[in-house]
Amino acid sequence: MTGQLAGQPIFILREGSQRTKGKEAQHNNIMAAKAVAAAVRTTLGPQGMDKMLVDALGDIVITNDGATILQTMDIQHPAAKMIVEVAKTQDDEVGDGTTTAAVLAGEFLKNAEELLEQGVHPTVIVSGYRLASAKAKEILKTLTKPVTLEDKDLLLKIAVTAITGKGSEASRDVFASLAVNAILAVVDKKNGKYTADVEDIKIEKKVGGSVEASELIEGMVIDKERVHTNMPKNVHNARILLLSEALELKKTEVKSEISIKTPDQLQLFLDQEEQMLHDMVSKVINSGANVVFVEKGIDDIAQHYLAKAGIYAARRVKKSDMEKLARSTGAKIQTGLKEISESDLGKADLVEEKKIGDEAMTYVTGCHNPKAVSIILRGGIEHVVDEAERALHDALRVVGVAIEDETLVAGGGSPEVELALRLREYSTTLIGREQLAVAKFAEALEIIPRTLAENAGLDPIDILVEMRSQHEKGNKTAGLNVFTGKVVDMWKEGVVEPLRIKTQAISSATEAATMILRIDDVLSSKAAPAGGMPPGGMGGGMGGMEGMD
Repeated sequence: MTGQLAGQPIFILREGSQRTKGKEAQHNNIMAAKAVAAAVRTTLGPQGMDKMLVDALGDIVITNDGATILQTMDIQHPAAKMIVEVAKTQDDEVGDGTTTAAVLAGEFLKNAEELLEQGVHPTVIVSGYRLASAKAKEILKTLTKPVTLEDKDLLLKIAVTAITGKGSEASRDVFASLAVNAILAVVDKKNGKYTADVEDIKIEKKVGGSVEASELIEGMVIDKERVHTNMPKNVHNARILLLSEALELKKTEVKSEISIKTPDQLQLFLDQEEQMLHDMVSKVINSGANVVFVEKGIDDIAQHYLAKAGIYAARRVKKSDMEKLARSTGAKIQTGLKEISESDLGKADLVEEKKIGDEAMTYVTGCHNPKAVSIILRGGIEHVVDEAERALHDALRVVGVAIEDETLVAGGGSPEVELALRLREYSTTLIGREQLAVAKFAEALEIIPRTLAENAGLDPIDILVEMRSQHEKGNKTAGLNVFTGKVVDMWKEGVVEPLRIKTQAISSATEAATMILRIDDVLSSKAAPAGGMPPGGMGGGMGGMEGMD
């Protein structure tokens, strides 16, 4: 990049830097974003396809979860990364609808590009898109129906909608029941509003057995066994000590040597070590604890004394599990053994070791805080269990959001077709070129029902014509049943989802699209010596992908 001063060029950027501006910059950014959207578009809906992702180490992920696909892909282009952020935001806020959000962002940009080619200024398109987004969210509120905590059948339908098409469809009723029961177990009411913290639900994956063997445990399940066979297998009225430090002798920070010249001196040294470990265990015993979970290691001698005292102990417990145990049992995590009082201990009715397949695990039930549950997730192979976890996570989040917001909309592409119809009417009330942007926004929304039809092997034109016809007749919840290929009432079909999925997807997609449209200059620093596209690489797409038609 250079400037001119008295005929002399002035260099502003480092040699080797690249600059793309104007229409070329806009075109490249839009192409990159469209390519990302196209990459996940075929995964949309119950009949969507899966993607196989293989990393540099040869590890394989098979999924159709939009957020997982985009976060696993090694995306370099900055505009493309913004679409990844759209999916991530959707996943963080709602837990589902990630593919919808990414596909919408790509379609908004595709339609905006058509307006740019017609000479419409980017700021006019941005203004129109923002008007359309606000109006769409306003219209969506008129399409909702309420859901309550007591309406378990409707909550199950929400969970089934979230799970359908995610690889665990054969077991969707089992998973839906697990998700709803788990959320109902942890739901709380604060200031007249329900909240459901998914962090209170622990998912423990175990390869082996069928997916149908998955179960909900009212309490905590820790993937650790007792450290000594002489320890009790179960402890009733458990008083639980959580220790972040090791029950081992610490090594000195300074290098030192001990000179031992006789066998008696060696024995004295070993006796002293044993006495120190005995003193450590004595502090545990004196605290009144009969169960100990340690984040680090437990010395063999300490194990012996703990077993002798009838104390159940597990070591190398994950920090996240320690925090969950603290919440569920009321225990305070201790950093040392100096001052432990009874008030620092947690309480549970029962701590026991159980076997799942060939592996032993620790169950903590009857917790001080009953709003803590675990789900044991089973499956024949690791890939099945991993995809089942993603499906279950989506279902948990979606059911939680439905309970918190208490509002639902129909699925099957019906809200998008209704929004498109109403936004086209709204665009005619606007003066100026914003009406063109609003009309293009409305057209872009129809990518959702069109893609649902395409992924189900149906004719998207015929389906869209039928859906538009139904909505023009006033059937606001008419959507596509992808299994029968018929346009039917989605409420009667039980295909429902929380309002927040739709509003968040539209908000995130609109924000990303408008941000990309406002960029007219891309400055990228000198490329690193290693191969690969430089940050902000100016290519109009991504390797192995094609832009959306």
